[in-house]
Amino acid sequence: MSGKLFIVGTGPGNPTQMTPETREAIAAATEFFGYGPYLDRLDLRPDQIRIASDNREELDRAQAALARAAAGADVCVVSGGDPGIFAMAAAVCEAIDKGPEEWRQVDLRVTPGVTAMLAVAARIGAPLGHDFCAMSLSDNLKPWDVITKRLRLAAEAGLVIALYNPISKARPWQLGEAFSVLREVLPGSVPVIFGRAAGRPDERITVMPLGDADPDRADMATCVIIGSPETRVVARDGRPDLVYTPRSFTGDSH
Repeated sequence: MSGKLFIVGTGPGNPTQMTPETREAIAAATEFFGYGPYLDRLDLRPDQIRIASDNREELDRAQAALARAAAGADVCVVSGGDPGIFAMAAAVCEAIDKGPEEWRQVDLRVTPGVTAMLAVAARIGAPLGHDFCAMSLSDNLKPWDVITKRLRLAAEAGLVIALYNPISKARPWQLGEAFSVLREVLPGSVPVIFGRAAGRPDERITVMPLGDADPDRADMATCVIIGSPETRVVARDGRPDLVYTPRSFTGDSH
């Protein structure tokens, strides 16, 4: 008889942002597969086994977890944020799709989590208050020309854009190139939010206009949100500015 396979997201990093459903899944599992820093966020019992792997080994991790669940273990695959957004739920589904029939019989349970763009948006106001999309700037799994095409089309459609994986040591130039693409479509006044480590002690939230947006403000712990022409910045005396995108569309580019 196969065991259960839970796929959970720890949220952006603040323990209070982990959902009760995720905590229940963690309590029920005996073996934990994940990227080391994500597993470090868990307070595991002595009887719970930790199997850490590199962040680029998602498919191997998914296959190892499925093999253990198919053998009868209650397994938990751990992501940061939400496990279904650029994370391990898709890797596990892919492994099931391409794997042996027995993996399709595993009791699979995905628990939703708080993803980075929601944590950043909550810190600054409501930039996702109207239509938006989320994209990863990593070209490890898709060509760069596909990324730039999607960026351009999303901007032309008037969508607020949340960017995951904006920059890394191996990809130091891509966020700057993305800003260049967006400047060809959007007004330079459109607000750009750099949300680093939202909800954690080292949180840093910065807002600047697209025309001045500096890619050096971002690292891999940053989610970047690019407003639409409708997005507004509300100055408040003595308090941080609010950034929001109105719920109704007026066509006003300010």
